[in-house]
Amino acid sequence: MPTVFVLNGPNLNLLGMREPGVYGAQTLADVEALCRDAAATHGWSVDFRQSNHEGALVDWIHEAARGHATGEVTGVILNAGAYTHTSVALHDAMKAVAVPVVEVHISNVHARAPFRHHSYLSPVAAGIVVGFGANGYVLAIEGLARRDAPHSTVAKKGKTGKAKR
Repeated sequence: MPTVFVLNGPNLNLLGMREPGVYGAQTLADVEALCRDAAATHGWSVDFRQSNHEGALVDWIHEAARGHATGEVTGVILNAGAYTHTSVALHDAMKAVAVPVVEVHISNVHARAPFRHHSYLSPVAAGIVVGFGANGYVLAIEGLARRDAPHSTVAKKGKTGKAKR
């Protein structure tokens, strides 16, 4: 059964307690349950992790890439938290590997403090989901599932990059 890695960065262990007006009342355990349900609809398992340490996130992206190379891992959902705005190391890890990584943010970072508007990860992400609360994780999993599906717009494009009619 293919696995999707769901990686969570600093302070996401505090979901449900930290600024519920911004991040909602759902806990990280609630997010994990949403992810497991969403992945199961595609026949995938979930490897769900959280760390407050940047190096652990880098190591897990490398691990996911090794699994992707053998067909065991379908992709990564990454909520890097504040590391989104500061981590060249995560950018470089994502850029160095072939596994698709979808960047997720629970809040709309573009409607918040200006320092949150810049992401080091977005330029190397397969996709970005921002501002849909915990459901953003579900949308990211669905995005991975549709990314290479035969009915997707991407699959229907010709060599010119324009959608076939």
